Amino acid sequence: MTKIVVGSAHDRGVTTLTLDSPANRNALSAELVAELRAVLAAAGADPAVRAVLLTHTGGTFCAGADLKSPCDPADFLALLREIAELAKPVVARVAGHVRAGGLGLLGVCDIAAGGPQSSYAFTETHLGVVPAVISAPLLPRLEPRAAARYLLTAEVFGAAEAARIGLLTLHGEHVEDVDDALAPVLAGLRDAGPTALAETKRLLTAPVREALARDGEELAALSARVFGSAEAREGIAARFERRRPTWAP
Repeated sequence: MTKIVVGSAHDRGVTTLTLDSPANRNALSAELVAELRAVLAAAGADPAVRAVLLTHTGGTFCAGADLKSPCDPADFLALLREIAELAKPVVARVAGHVRAGGLGLLGVCDIAAGGPQSSYAFTETHLGVVPAVISAPLLPRLEPRAAARYLLTAEVFGAAEAARIGLLTLHGEHVEDVDDALAPVLAGLRDAGPTALAETKRLLTAPVREALARDGEELAALSARVFGSAEAREGIAARFERRRPTWAP
């Protein structure tokens, strides 16, 4: 029997989608991306759904690409487009770590909340790959100087910094603080008219949707090309072997 890696539950107008593949830290496998696209489409088609809450099991929200069984960059691009174009707001609740492509998934959400133990890093350059596809939804939202720093250096930063640079909407010193802060957010979404929500989201996501439509295919091709390079093979091998890559001094 195939394990379901994205759980779905509905409560009073909010559908909660839970990334549930902790064995690989909710990495973006072909399986997870396909399931997430399917349950998002179902939520989008359900008139009882006012909003989607995206969360996770385990200590990692999403570790980025599954390096053993990566999804096709074109499928990941399609997922980001579908979140941006969904006629329901998508709210992310992060209680753990987010890395690489997981930051694209977080960044395309309309509202994002991070807990005190959450951490963030664009790790691509240390693997010899490029944060290509995720740049489309993130660059319109991130503070430019911070984006340049973190996408280039792969430094790890915390929830407060993530909020300062525009990656998170809100954060808390305790997990309960995040849940308490999300309560009025979800209540406000539940009480909103569905057409009003959809049209307001379209206004707010215009720069992200435009970037995905304009640059998405080229970025997906860049991602695939670099992922297949000798540098990427060395960087990924070094990660699995827990050593520094040959290019590091």
